Amino acid sequence: MKTAPRRPAKRIELGKHIVADPEICHGQPTFKGTRVMVWIVLDQVARGMDWDEIVKEWRGRVPRAAVAEAVRLASEAFKGEGTRQFRVHSRRKLSREPSLAVA
Repeated sequence: MKTAPRRPAKRIELGKHIVADPEICHGQPTFKGTRVMVWIVLDQVARGMDWDEIVKEWRGRVPRAAVAEAVRLASEAFKGEGTRQFRVHSRRKLSREPSLAVA
């Protein structure tokens, strides 16, 4: 039985500053021209790191506009259709003990 030949994955331009290229970091979104993964910068933003400090830490390879684009893209991922995939559970803790019948 023959299988259809696989097409090589292609580079996807996610924005002006962000790309997902299967040849770079296994296709994880990175900032163009770098191997800096977007999730690392988003983690820095989430920890409250100042954007100018992020730029400085990456020696200017990730400019403020790129940080802003990463935040915008992450925000869009959770808007509209994207959030319908998530199930929201009640915050109530469920007891692991079997319930007792009270007479």
